[in-house]
Amino acid sequence: MNLNYKILLLLALCICNAESADPLGRFCNTDTNIGSDSQISANIDRLEAELVSKTPSNGFITTSYYKNQYQVFGLAQCIGDVSTTDCSSYIQDAAKQIRQRCPNQADARIWYDFCFLRYNINSFIGEIDTSYGILYGNVEDVTDPDTFNKELGTLIGQIRAQAVETKKES
Repeated sequence: MNLNYKILLLLALCICNAESADPLGRFCNTDTNIGSDSQISANIDRLEAELVSKTPSNGFITTSYYKNQYQVFGLAQCIGDVSTTDCSSYIQDAAKQIRQRCPNQADARIWYDFCFLRYNINSFIGEIDTSYGILYGNVEDVTDPDTFNKELGTLIGQIRAQAVETKKES
């Protein structure tokens, strides 16, 4: 192979490896802007290091980091059937990408096919959060919309009744 082709091939491989897959979704809370050289930013970096190092062993971690009066909280998780090695790789990429895509926010989340990562200056551990997420729609046409809507309505009704029953028992 000619030297020019070898150089082009090497450059193409480097570029492909440097680019990561786009996330399925992300949220950068612009109400929580911070400076890149702030103590909060430094604490997020330390928190992320812990998330990256500890998530693969169990596939899930919640933790916090505190220094100089600023505490940050974090959560990272991989889906259950992902190997420890793959989970490590996915979480490393998520940690890198979230800081690139939300560089000045103290509240950020990023979703991929196989993992999720979040940090915030406010504790969210154990709290139900329905404020941000990803909604998927069926892009295929329903062949019988009337039957589909009727069955969907029945299912939603059953879920609602079960939720009300569970609430009464609590």
